[in-house]
Amino acid sequence: MKYFNSEKRFRSINLIAVIALFILILAGGVVRSTGSGMGCPDWPKCFGRYIPPVKEAQLPIDYRTKYAEIQVKKNTRFIKVLNAFGYTSLASKIQSRNSINGQQQEEFNVAKTWTEYINRLIGFVTGNILLLTAAYSFYYWKISKRIVLLSLFNLFLVGFQAWIGSIVVSSNLVPWIVTVHMLIAFAILAISIYTWHKARMIKAGKKVSGKAWVVVAAFFALVLDIVQISVGTEVREKIDEYAARLQGNFRQEWVNGAEKILFDHKNLALLVIVVNVLLFMLIRKTYVKSSVQQQLMSTSFIIITLQVFAGVALAYLSLPPIAQVAHLFLASLLFGTQFYLLLNLFETAETSGAKYGI
Repeated sequence: MKYFNSEKRFRSINLIAVIALFILILAGGVVRSTGSGMGCPDWPKCFGRYIPPVKEAQLPIDYRTKYAEIQVKKNTRFIKVLNAFGYTSLASKIQSRNSINGQQQEEFNVAKTWTEYINRLIGFVTGNILLLTAAYSFYYWKISKRIVLLSLFNLFLVGFQAWIGSIVVSSNLVPWIVTVHMLIAFAILAISIYTWHKARMIKAGKKVSGKAWVVVAAFFALVLDIVQISVGTEVREKIDEYAARLQGNFRQEWVNGAEKILFDHKNLALLVIVVNVLLFMLIRKTYVKSSVQQQLMSTSFIIITLQVFAGVALAYLSLPPIAQVAHLFLASLLFGTQFYLLLNLFETAETSGAKYGI
């Protein structure tokens, strides 16, 4: 009975971790869309405080110079790391950026500061939930060492993500670092979904596997989603570049400036739709309507549809912040849904209602 309770507790905490990660990604989207990423110029504290200030008068007169110097020191160390691993051209590019040299230290903005601070609080809580997940995973040591090892590896990724987060702040949001930051978040999410699914399958006992061609199609759809998300970050980076040139004005011109990469993004979106239509046809042919596979595929289509509407709003309504948040959050939901679909195609409970003895 004790073991059963521990097993159930792990699944519950693991599920909470998955939900918390989605909330964290949503919070990150709010930070990105409101331009609050530099709301706290230092890390892990915010303006040297555990609770940030609410007015500029609470800060030292020379705070902009002070935090610019701190950023220069941190980025100098980061550049040395890049050079040590042979990324000399990248290190040189970062070194040449004025923002890295502390010449673009932002003025205090209470709304942006607290937006970033709340994002960090959510990240702190999520990290502790993942720590609990790893602690309770040891109940599976004799049954599935993979659950334990992946839960521990997730903690390593969380630590690495925290370090990358500090670089994001000190580098004043260098585009490629922001992209890496997001992809690591997706990796942490994928591992959490996997360990939760694996624990459920162990509880279910008797399991069955899906058809190989359906699994391959689902895997291709998932990879395409990741590529599309990565291209989407490139679109955002190009938009940010034009926004900086125009000093935040003429928002529609930001979109026009990213027209070339945006064209690729739109074409990939069409490919995503086509591939998912084909995947849906395969799943519909293989699984009954009430199966978890069909339900997940239907959910994917709903998310894709909403994603298209959000994308249209971004392109033709001058990048409204709410559409930016929705676009990123829906991308994370689509990734999570399709990754979980892939897991259920690999391995699912016999009661899932599959046709043809699957």
